[in-house]
Order: sequence, then C-alpha cells, then structure tokens
Amino acid sequence: QVQLVETGGGSVQAGGSLTLSCAASGYTYSPDCMGWFRQAPGKEREGVACLTITSGNTYYADSVKGRFTISHDNANNTLYLRMNSLKPEDTAMYYCAARSDYCGSYYLRRGDFGYWGQGTQVTVSS
Repeated sequence: QVQLVETGGGSVQAGGSLTLSCAASGYTYSPDCMGWFRQAPGKEREGVACLTITSGNTYYADSVKGRFTISHDNANNTLYLRMNSLKPEDTAMYYCAARSDYCGSYYLRRGDFGYWGQGTQVTVSS
C-alpha cells in the first residue's frame, strides 16, 4: 500500500523558513513525478511545485518561484520543500503527492496526481 507521510510543518513568522519532508513507501514501481500542493481554508487547492525524479526537472507555481525549492533524496525516497521568505498568504495545509509518469506545470495546475499524503499545516504570522 502506497504511503506518503509529510512532516515539518509548523508556525513561523513572516520572513522565516521551513522545510517540509515527505517520506514515500509501499510502491511497486517508483513514481517519476512528485509534488507539493497546498490548500488554505475557503480556497481551492493550489499546486506549489513538482519534480521529475529521473531528470531532476522542477516546476513551480508563480506565487512561490524564487522562494521555495523542491528536491528529492533518491536514497531515502524522500521529497522535500524548502520554503524561504514565508508570507502570511503561504498559510495552508501542505500535501505531498505523486504520479506515475509525466510531470510538469500542466499536471501541477490540474492536480492530476494519484497518490496523496495526509498533509502538514504551515502557519505564517505577520
């Protein structure tokens, strides 16, 4: 059974940093695309960033470009999201997700990912 477990959320002041982790397990075949999504109360889910594991190509939402960095540790099968210069509008539940094949902005916008974690809360205060 596929499991994605997020950790690293918390509360931070504006301008601060956090790093989220997502440990993946239970795959028969490893996915080639993993990503991060977020959803704030009363808002639609938003794709934040995704990464093609085999190539290392990364894709970001415009709202986080230059502030967030997505990365993957192949040895530990763990996905990371380093978040710098956090803003109050970054406050949301953050979810890790995976899909079997293609990666890119199109799939990030659509949220067309087959596997999802339970989420970790990030709260940024002004």
